Amino acid sequence: MILAESDVSEDWDSRTDWPELAKTCAAAAFAATPFARLADSSAPVEISVRFTGDDEVRALNRDYRGKDNPTNVLSFPMAEPELLDSVAEGDEIEILLGDLALAHGVCAREAEERGIAVRTHAAHLLVHGTLHLLGYDHETSEADAEAMEELERRALASLGIADPYQLTEAHS
Repeated sequence: MILAESDVSEDWDSRTDWPELAKTCAAAAFAATPFARLADSSAPVEISVRFTGDDEVRALNRDYRGKDNPTNVLSFPMAEPELLDSVAEGDEIEILLGDLALAHGVCAREAEERGIAVRTHAAHLLVHGTLHLLGYDHETSEADAEAMEELERRALASLGIADPYQLTEAHS
């Protein structure tokens, strides 16, 4: 069972249920991976999501990654993938998977550049960030990047969202 605890700043449009989107996107990301069984298990898997502004994400990016600029999403994993592999059906262990922070301004600008809704781009970033929390990384090698992108495509397709990498190439 996936628990997505969310904190939403006033920057984010109140007409969207961002906490529900976070939970839905996290579940889709899980379903696209070998960890799918955890989404349906009785073991609670918790993700904390902060929908915030560029200033806060810039400070987090500077303090934790040494990069003094805002970015679209930051992931702070707390659980090792080996722990996730070892959870058996019926285990009652709570898994604190990690934290995500999304920057509204960056997300909105990127969505506008791609000609898509902020909600759609945020969904992609939530899937992307959740995959990072599950141990996937696109910066380690081209093969890892391609594998992670394929998982993103699969998760987003299950949500009715088009391939974001085709959109990026089409709008480049």
